[in-house]
Amino acid sequence: MASTFFIFLLSLLIFPCADPNYIHKTCKLTNHYHLCLSFLNSNSTSANVVGHGLTLIMISVGTANATATSTYLSSQSLSSASNYSALKRVLKECADKYSFAGDALQDSAQYLVLKNNDYVAVHATAVADYPNACRNVFNRFPRLIYLSEIAPREESLKEICDVILGILEHIGW
Repeated sequence: MASTFFIFLLSLLIFPCADPNYIHKTCKLTNHYHLCLSFLNSNSTSANVVGHGLTLIMISVGTANATATSTYLSSQSLSSASNYSALKRVLKECADKYSFAGDALQDSAQYLVLKNNDYVAVHATAVADYPNACRNVFNRFPRLIYLSEIAPREESLKEICDVILGILEHIGW
C-alpha cells in the first residue's frame, strides 16, 4: 500500500531530466554522496526525475528503512529468546519509535507534493532523531545492551534523512 502511494506521488513529480549527470550533481550537494548515489542509481525511475522527485525517492528509501527496522524490533520483542520483560518492553518501544518515523516520512511525502519544503524538512529532521529516542530507551535500563543489529539501521536512517535535507536545501520548484 505504501509503495503504491509513493509511486503515485512520484508520478506527480516526474519531469524529464535533460542532464544525464543530474543525480551525480545532486548527490554531491549532500553530506552522504555515495549513499545518495547508491540509492538513486538503484531506482529505475530516478533517471527521469529532478529535484523533488529525487527527494521523494529518498523518502521512500527512508520509509522502507524505518518500516523494516520496526518490523525487526517487533519480531525480536515477540521472540522466545527475549523472555526478559524489560527487554521486551524496550524492544516494543523502539519498534514504535521506528514505526512513528515511517509515518512521519509518509507525511513528509504528502507535504512534498504540496510543495511545502519546510514541513518536509521538519519531518525529516524529526525522523533522524527517532533512533536516538530508541537508544535512550535502552539507556534507561543499565543491564540492557543496545543491540548491535540496530546500530547500522540507526545510522542508515539518520544518513538517509540527511540526504533528504541536503537535496531539499539545494532544489527549487
